[in-house]
Amino acid sequence: METTKLYECTVIIDGGLQDEAITAAMAMVQRVITEKGGSISSVLEIGRRKTAYPIKKKTIGYYAHIEFTAATTVIAEVEKVLRYEEDLLRYLIIHLTGALLEMRKRVEKYSVVIGSPEDNAVVEAADSDTVGK
Repeated sequence: METTKLYECTVIIDGGLQDEAITAAMAMVQRVITEKGGSISSVLEIGRRKTAYPIKKKTIGYYAHIEFTAATTVIAEVEKVLRYEEDLLRYLIIHLTGALLEMRKRVEKYSVVIGSPEDNAVVEAADSDTVGK
């Protein structure tokens, strides 16, 4: 009997798509994981962000993280399906080991959450609008 392990799948969906298409792509990724035998524990949708470099000539991506448990054989089957999806710019599935989970707890405990440069620009623009009034 195979034991299940904890995994995290990070996906970048084409940010130029309509919201309905992004929702459908997220549902497809989740459906593939569950149909192949995985059990999703949490989904964190970060939203549209500028990519660090162009991916398939796209510079905006919709980022999401999906934590799930699955047997090791399920990962290859999930990757086989995700590899050929046109709407996905990138995906990465990693095994969350005990050391990684411990490091994540420490980062959450001691770090200060800093937003992306895009978030700061929106806040600064809103502040400058209220200062002039």
